[in-house]
Amino acid sequence: MGFGVLTFVTDEGIDPVELGRALEARGFESLFVAEHTHIPVDAKTPYPLGGPTPRKYHRTLDPFVALTAAAVATEKLVVGTGIALVPQRDPILTAKEVVSLDLVSKGRFRFGVGVGWLREEIANHGVDPSVRGRVADERLRAMIEIWTQEKAEFHGEFVNFDPIYSWPKPLTKPYPPLYVGGGPASFKRIARLNAGWIAMAPSAKVLGSQLEELRTVAGHDVPVINVHMGESTAKAVEGYRDIGVEHVLVELPTEPRDETLRQLDELQAEFVKLA
Repeated sequence: MGFGVLTFVTDEGIDPVELGRALEARGFESLFVAEHTHIPVDAKTPYPLGGPTPRKYHRTLDPFVALTAAAVATEKLVVGTGIALVPQRDPILTAKEVVSLDLVSKGRFRFGVGVGWLREEIANHGVDPSVRGRVADERLRAMIEIWTQEKAEFHGEFVNFDPIYSWPKPLTKPYPPLYVGGGPASFKRIARLNAGWIAMAPSAKVLGSQLEELRTVAGHDVPVINVHMGESTAKAVEGYRDIGVEHVLVELPTEPRDETLRQLDELQAEFVKLA
Protein backbone atom coordinates (compact mmCIF):
# COMPACT_ATOMS: atom_id res chain seq x y z
CA MET A 1 0.00 0.00 0.00
CA GLY A 2 1.42 3.36 -1.06
CA PHE A 3 1.16 6.74 0.63
CA GLY A 4 0.88 10.27 -0.72
CA VAL A 5 -0.77 13.61 -0.12
CA LEU A 6 -3.76 15.48 -1.46
CA THR A 7 -3.54 19.25 -1.34
CA PHE A 8 -4.66 22.55 -2.85
CA VAL A 9 -1.72 24.16 -4.63
CA THR A 10 -2.30 27.91 -4.53
CA ASP A 11 -0.42 31.19 -4.93
CA GLU A 12 -0.26 31.48 -1.13
CA GLY A 13 1.32 28.11 -0.36
CA ILE A 14 4.50 26.24 -1.18
CA ASP A 15 5.17 26.14 -4.91
CA PRO A 16 4.63 22.82 -6.74
CA VAL A 17 8.29 22.36 -7.70
CA GLU A 18 9.54 22.54 -4.12
CA LEU A 19 6.57 20.54 -2.87
CA GLY A 20 7.23 17.73 -5.34
CA ARG A 21 10.90 17.59 -4.45
CA ALA A 22 10.14 17.64 -0.71
CA LEU A 23 7.67 14.78 -1.03
CA GLU A 24 10.03 12.61 -3.06
CA ALA A 25 12.96 13.30 -0.71
CA ARG A 26 10.85 12.13 2.24
CA GLY A 27 9.72 8.92 0.58
CA PHE A 28 6.13 9.84 -0.26
CA GLU A 29 4.93 8.19 -3.43
CA SER A 30 2.40 10.66 -4.80
CA LEU A 31 1.07 14.19 -5.04
CA PHE A 32 -2.60 14.69 -5.91
CA VAL A 33 -4.04 18.18 -6.30
CA ALA A 34 -7.56 19.55 -6.22
CA GLU A 35 -9.22 21.70 -8.89
CA HIS A 36 -11.57 24.67 -8.86
CA THR A 37 -11.52 27.16 -11.71
CA HIS A 38 -13.23 29.79 -9.55
CA ILE A 39 -15.73 30.21 -6.71
CA PRO A 40 -18.85 32.26 -7.56
CA VAL A 41 -19.28 35.13 -5.11
CA ASP A 42 -22.99 34.61 -4.54
CA ALA A 43 -23.07 30.81 -4.70
CA LYS A 44 -26.00 29.26 -2.82
CA THR A 45 -24.74 25.68 -2.96
CA PRO A 46 -23.57 24.84 0.58
CA TYR A 47 -19.98 23.81 1.18
CA PRO A 48 -20.16 20.02 1.79
CA LEU A 49 -18.15 20.13 5.03
CA GLY A 50 -20.13 23.03 6.48
CA GLY A 51 -19.38 26.71 6.91
CA PRO A 52 -17.97 29.06 4.26
CA THR A 53 -15.95 27.75 1.33
CA PRO A 54 -12.28 27.87 2.43
CA ARG A 55 -9.97 30.49 0.98
CA LYS A 56 -7.79 27.87 -0.73
CA TYR A 57 -10.71 26.92 -3.02
CA HIS A 58 -10.59 30.43 -4.51
CA ARG A 59 -6.90 30.32 -5.37
CA THR A 60 -5.94 26.95 -6.87
CA LEU A 61 -3.43 26.78 -9.70
CA ASP A 62 -4.48 24.93 -12.83
CA PRO A 63 -3.85 21.29 -11.86
CA PHE A 64 -2.10 20.32 -15.09
CA VAL A 65 0.32 23.23 -14.80
CA ALA A 66 1.04 22.49 -11.12
CA LEU A 67 1.49 18.76 -11.72
CA THR A 68 3.73 19.31 -14.74
CA ALA A 69 5.98 21.49 -12.59
CA ALA A 70 6.12 18.82 -9.89
CA ALA A 71 6.66 16.01 -12.40
CA VAL A 72 9.64 17.58 -14.18
CA ALA A 73 11.26 18.35 -10.81
CA THR A 74 11.09 14.73 -9.65
CA GLU A 75 12.00 11.27 -10.91
CA LYS A 76 9.60 8.81 -9.27
CA LEU A 77 6.78 10.86 -7.76
CA VAL A 78 3.33 9.88 -9.05
CA VAL A 79 1.21 12.95 -9.83
CA GLY A 80 -2.56 13.01 -10.05
CA THR A 81 -5.70 15.11 -10.17
CA GLY A 82 -7.86 14.73 -7.13
CA ILE A 83 -10.15 15.55 -8.83
CA ALA A 84 -10.42 17.16 -12.28
CA LEU A 85 -13.91 18.57 -12.73
CA VAL A 86 -14.91 17.07 -16.06
CA PRO A 87 -18.21 18.96 -16.60
CA GLN A 88 -16.15 22.16 -16.57
CA ARG A 89 -13.56 20.96 -19.12
CA ASP A 90 -13.55 20.85 -22.89
CA PRO A 91 -12.94 17.17 -23.77
CA ILE A 92 -10.61 17.76 -26.73
CA LEU A 93 -8.39 20.18 -24.80
CA THR A 94 -8.43 18.03 -21.68
CA ALA A 95 -7.53 14.91 -23.67
CA LYS A 96 -4.50 16.84 -24.95
CA GLU A 97 -3.51 17.99 -21.44
CA VAL A 98 -3.78 14.46 -20.05
CA VAL A 99 -1.60 12.87 -22.72
CA SER A 100 0.90 15.73 -22.55
CA LEU A 101 1.34 15.25 -18.81
CA ASP A 102 1.52 11.49 -19.28
CA LEU A 103 4.45 12.02 -21.67
CA VAL A 104 6.21 14.71 -19.62
CA SER A 105 5.97 12.61 -16.45
CA LYS A 106 7.04 9.44 -18.27
CA GLY A 107 3.89 7.61 -17.27
CA ARG A 108 3.55 8.87 -13.70
CA PHE A 109 0.18 10.60 -14.12
CA ARG A 110 -3.10 9.38 -12.61
CA PHE A 111 -6.28 11.00 -13.96
CA GLY A 112 -8.73 11.42 -11.10
CA VAL A 113 -12.07 12.80 -12.26
CA GLY A 114 -15.42 13.82 -10.87
CA VAL A 115 -18.63 15.68 -11.61
CA GLY A 116 -18.26 18.47 -9.04
CA TRP A 117 -20.50 19.74 -6.25
CA LEU A 118 -20.63 23.53 -6.70
CA ARG A 119 -23.57 24.02 -9.01
CA GLU A 120 -22.96 27.71 -9.74
CA GLU A 121 -19.34 27.00 -10.74
CA ILE A 122 -20.52 24.35 -13.18
CA ALA A 123 -23.23 26.64 -14.58
CA ASN A 124 -20.65 29.36 -15.26
CA HIS A 125 -19.02 26.93 -17.70
CA GLY A 126 -22.23 26.70 -19.69
CA VAL A 127 -23.33 23.32 -18.30
CA ASP A 128 -26.67 22.62 -16.64
CA PRO A 129 -25.68 21.24 -13.20
CA SER A 130 -28.65 18.87 -13.21
CA VAL A 131 -27.10 16.85 -16.07
CA ARG A 132 -23.44 17.13 -15.03
CA GLY A 133 -23.13 13.37 -14.58
CA ARG A 134 -24.28 12.67 -18.13
CA VAL A 135 -22.01 15.42 -19.45
CA ALA A 136 -19.05 13.90 -17.61
CA ASP A 137 -19.81 10.44 -18.97
CA GLU A 138 -19.85 11.66 -22.57
CA ARG A 139 -16.74 13.78 -22.21
CA LEU A 140 -14.78 10.90 -20.69
CA ARG A 141 -15.92 8.52 -23.42
CA ALA A 142 -14.92 11.10 -26.03
CA MET A 143 -11.47 11.46 -24.44
CA ILE A 144 -10.99 7.71 -24.55
CA GLU A 145 -11.80 7.76 -28.26
CA ILE A 146 -9.22 10.52 -28.81
CA TRP A 147 -6.55 8.63 -26.88
CA THR A 148 -7.11 5.27 -28.54
CA GLN A 149 -8.15 5.99 -32.14
CA GLU A 150 -6.08 7.38 -35.00
CA LYS A 151 -9.18 9.08 -36.39
CA ALA A 152 -11.39 9.82 -33.41
CA GLU A 153 -14.99 10.90 -33.65
CA PHE A 154 -17.84 11.19 -31.19
CA HIS A 155 -21.52 11.93 -31.58
CA GLY A 156 -23.53 12.35 -28.41
CA GLU A 157 -26.00 14.62 -26.70
CA PHE A 158 -23.36 16.91 -25.18
CA VAL A 159 -20.21 16.12 -27.19
CA ASN A 160 -20.18 16.04 -30.96
CA PHE A 161 -17.29 16.06 -33.42
CA ASP A 162 -16.53 14.45 -36.76
CA PRO A 163 -13.26 12.51 -37.26
CA ILE A 164 -10.20 14.33 -35.94
CA TYR A 165 -6.47 13.76 -35.67
CA SER A 166 -5.12 14.40 -32.20
CA TRP A 167 -1.55 13.46 -31.37
CA PRO A 168 0.52 12.48 -29.50
CA LYS A 169 -1.13 9.37 -28.15
CA PRO A 170 -0.57 8.30 -24.54
CA LEU A 171 2.71 6.80 -23.42
CA THR A 172 0.72 4.72 -20.92
CA LYS A 173 -1.41 2.16 -22.75
CA PRO A 174 -4.23 2.30 -23.50
CA TYR A 175 -4.31 5.60 -21.57
CA PRO A 176 -3.31 6.92 -18.13
CA PRO A 177 -5.04 5.21 -15.19
CA LEU A 178 -8.51 6.66 -14.75
CA TYR A 179 -10.03 7.04 -11.28
CA VAL A 180 -13.54 8.31 -10.55
CA GLY A 181 -14.16 10.24 -7.35
CA GLY A 182 -17.40 10.24 -5.39
CA GLY A 183 -19.59 8.01 -3.27
CA PRO A 184 -21.70 4.98 -4.15
CA ALA A 185 -23.54 6.99 -6.81
CA SER A 186 -20.34 6.83 -8.87
CA PHE A 187 -20.05 3.03 -8.83
CA LYS A 188 -21.96 2.43 -12.06
CA ARG A 189 -19.81 5.06 -13.78
CA ILE A 190 -16.71 3.23 -12.53
CA ALA A 191 -18.03 -0.02 -13.95
CA ARG A 192 -18.90 1.52 -17.33
CA LEU A 193 -15.47 3.11 -17.68
CA ASN A 194 -13.51 0.20 -16.21
CA ALA A 195 -11.97 2.78 -13.88
CA GLY A 196 -10.63 2.91 -10.36
CA TRP A 197 -12.23 4.68 -7.41
CA ILE A 198 -11.02 7.68 -5.40
CA ALA A 199 -12.83 7.31 -2.09
CA MET A 200 -13.00 9.65 0.88
CA ALA A 201 -13.34 7.81 4.18
CA PRO A 202 -12.21 8.45 7.76
CA SER A 203 -11.41 4.80 8.53
CA ALA A 204 -11.07 1.33 7.07
CA LYS A 205 -14.24 0.30 8.90
CA VAL A 206 -16.30 2.96 7.13
CA LEU A 207 -14.71 2.26 3.75
CA GLY A 208 -15.08 -1.52 4.05
CA SER A 209 -18.85 -1.58 3.69
CA GLN A 210 -18.69 0.71 0.64
CA LEU A 211 -16.06 -1.52 -0.94
CA GLU A 212 -18.42 -4.48 -0.75
CA GLU A 213 -21.00 -2.53 -2.74
CA LEU A 214 -18.41 -1.29 -5.22
CA ARG A 215 -17.11 -4.78 -5.90
CA THR A 216 -20.64 -6.08 -6.39
CA VAL A 217 -21.25 -3.41 -9.05
CA ALA A 218 -17.83 -3.12 -10.72
CA GLY A 219 -15.93 -6.32 -9.87
CA HIS A 220 -13.34 -7.33 -7.30
CA ASP A 221 -10.30 -5.95 -9.13
CA VAL A 222 -11.22 -2.26 -9.00
CA PRO A 223 -8.16 -0.29 -7.85
CA VAL A 224 -8.93 2.01 -4.92
CA ILE A 225 -7.25 5.18 -3.69
CA ASN A 226 -8.64 6.48 -0.41
CA VAL A 227 -8.39 10.07 0.74
CA HIS A 228 -8.10 9.49 4.48
CA MET A 229 -10.29 12.05 6.22
CA GLY A 230 -9.33 11.12 9.76
CA GLU A 231 -6.28 11.54 11.97
CA SER A 232 -3.02 11.37 10.01
CA THR A 233 -1.33 8.63 12.01
CA ALA A 234 0.02 5.21 11.12
CA LYS A 235 -2.45 3.59 13.49
CA ALA A 236 -5.40 5.35 11.84
CA VAL A 237 -4.53 4.21 8.29
CA GLU A 238 -2.98 0.77 8.76
CA GLY A 239 -6.35 -0.99 8.39
CA TYR A 240 -6.73 0.09 4.76
CA ARG A 241 -4.13 -2.46 3.69
CA ASP A 242 -6.28 -5.30 5.03
CA ILE A 243 -9.28 -4.35 2.86
CA GLY A 244 -7.34 -4.07 -0.40
CA VAL A 245 -6.77 -0.32 -0.75
CA GLU A 246 -3.83 0.23 -3.10
CA HIS A 247 -2.97 3.80 -2.09
CA VAL A 248 -3.80 6.20 0.75
CA LEU A 249 -3.71 9.98 0.51
CA VAL A 250 -3.61 12.21 3.57
CA GLU A 251 -4.66 15.83 3.37
CA LEU A 252 -1.81 18.34 3.42
CA PRO A 253 -2.97 21.81 4.50
CA THR A 254 -2.14 24.68 2.19
CA GLU A 255 0.59 26.60 4.00
CA PRO A 256 3.73 28.59 3.14
CA ARG A 257 7.00 26.76 2.47
CA ASP A 258 8.47 26.46 5.97
CA GLU A 259 5.23 25.33 7.61
CA THR A 260 4.61 22.81 4.83
CA LEU A 261 8.07 21.30 5.16
CA ARG A 262 7.60 21.00 8.91
CA GLN A 263 4.31 19.17 8.41
CA LEU A 264 5.89 16.85 5.85
CA ASP A 265 8.64 15.99 8.34
CA GLU A 266 5.97 15.10 10.91
CA LEU A 267 4.07 12.97 8.41
CA GLN A 268 7.25 11.23 7.32
CA ALA A 269 8.10 10.34 10.92
CA GLU A 270 4.62 8.91 11.40
CA PHE A 271 4.25 6.87 8.23
CA VAL A 272 7.73 5.38 8.28
CA LYS A 273 6.25 3.09 10.94
CA LEU A 274 4.23 1.37 8.20
CA ALA A 275 7.16 0.73 5.90
